[in-house]
Amino acid sequence: MQFLKNIEKYTLLNTIPHELFQDYLSRKILKVSVYKKGQVIHFDGDKCSCLEVILEGKVVIERIGENGDLFTITEFYPDDILGGNLIFSRNPYYPMTISARTDVEILEIEKEILFELCCNNREFLYEFLQLISGNALILGDKIKHYANRSIRDSICAYLKNEYYLQNTYKIRLNTTKKALAERIGIQRTSLSRELQKMKKEGLIVYDATSITIIDEKIIQ
Repeated sequence: MQFLKNIEKYTLLNTIPHELFQDYLSRKILKVSVYKKGQVIHFDGDKCSCLEVILEGKVVIERIGENGDLFTITEFYPDDILGGNLIFSRNPYYPMTISARTDVEILEIEKEILFELCCNNREFLYEFLQLISGNALILGDKIKHYANRSIRDSICAYLKNEYYLQNTYKIRLNTTKKALAERIGIQRTSLSRELQKMKKEGLIVYDATSITIIDEKIIQ
């Protein structure tokens, strides 16, 4: 397994003694699952039965809007965990859909083994608590952010971020309008409507591949 060569990259796994880790793998107590780009890892309502450590790839947390559109809440990357805040819950069911944004490899740690590691390995327990606390803050902030932000605010925040990344007022879109709407957490029709309004107000111009900022006040 390729990830074993760089086990020190994974904060939580690196706290497990090497011999014990190898023993778990050889006895198939730990399992590595592979998901293709676009594949659903967990549906909204699925039961969380194990802790998952992302080894490779990008995972996206999404929610379904009233009209059935998927909105991106946040993304997780290698060394992040999934299910840590659910596995010991009395209601251990995923509240949102989790999908593979790219090809993904995930290491699964069963609930009983996770509990054993937490009881017997203080360093593991400390890192585990840090990770689930961080995830709770990220998800809480993201949900609050989307609940309180207007559509225009969401678009302007995206443009501001891309302006600093691309260092130009002409923001190249490396994605479809539908994917862009999902990324910033709004409906595609709402995105198109607001872009048209902003164009009429002389704030931007846009085409299928780019959005050009005309009035720099929208990114200040």
